[in-house]
Amino acid sequence: MIKQIVYLGWWFFKARFLGQKNPLQTVLFISDRCNLQCKHCSVYQKENPHNMTYEQIREHLEYSYRLGSRFVDFEGGETMIWRDGDKNINDLIDLAKEVGFFSATITTNAQLPFTHCKADSIWVSLDGIGPYHEAIRGKGTFARLEQNIATAHHKALSVNMAVNTLNYESVDETIEYVKNNPHIKSISINFHTPFEGTEYLTLDMDIRNRIIDKVIAYKKKGYPIMNSVSGLKKMKHNNFKKRCWVTNFIYPDGSRGLCIGDGTDICKQCGLCMAGEMASVFNFCPDTLLAGMKLRM
Repeated sequence: MIKQIVYLGWWFFKARFLGQKNPLQTVLFISDRCNLQCKHCSVYQKENPHNMTYEQIREHLEYSYRLGSRFVDFEGGETMIWRDGDKNINDLIDLAKEVGFFSATITTNAQLPFTHCKADSIWVSLDGIGPYHEAIRGKGTFARLEQNIATAHHKALSVNMAVNTLNYESVDETIEYVKNNPHIKSISINFHTPFEGTEYLTLDMDIRNRIIDKVIAYKKKGYPIMNSVSGLKKMKHNNFKKRCWVTNFIYPDGSRGLCIGDGTDICKQCGLCMAGEMASVFNFCPDTLLAGMKLRM
């Protein structure tokens, strides 16, 4: 714990005062194979999908560690179906710790059991309750998600909701659901980012801002929302300095760099609330700093 605090403090000092742009976290897409075809997805590849080998992932982890990254999120496709011979996602968690990462997280659609997952934290993609979730992810997906969350027995399982034109009316009940579900720690709210072919899912900014106000009200009432109030407020106008370099992205084909929207018009319509959170961190917003500590420590 002390080692992490010291590292984070030194990293922040170098970034904030010395202008050094070293990534703190890595999002590693280990495959673009998936067991769903979600309407909003910009990663899934049906024809000739990529699937990194264990050794390729080791190389990417070592590269990221050398850059300064200390937190890794394994993503897909679907992380739970990744295999390389007899190795599975738990072997990648062990590998990340061997390389030196402070924590390793996975993101999953929860369509397969993950009872014995070794990840420090698990993020489940929950896009609304019942029919709202299934309008995006397919029939039967919500029931399987509920079952696998209930049997996971993981102390740090949270959900992420990407709000769009199909599910925005389910935000209230989703937040209430999380609050009353003993198996879920918290919820992270994000908004759809209009990657090519998914533009129709992008919310009108007036609707988006009303939802942000609603989420802030829930947050102030003590609901388990991961986003900070300061970070959410920045997402209402999106007119703030983006610090996408904090995250090192590695894609299924092995390419490395920033978010694929960086430097494009898509960036101006970013719905990834982590952008607002990072901007608030660099502005020394106390609530965001506290939220970040809870998330990473």
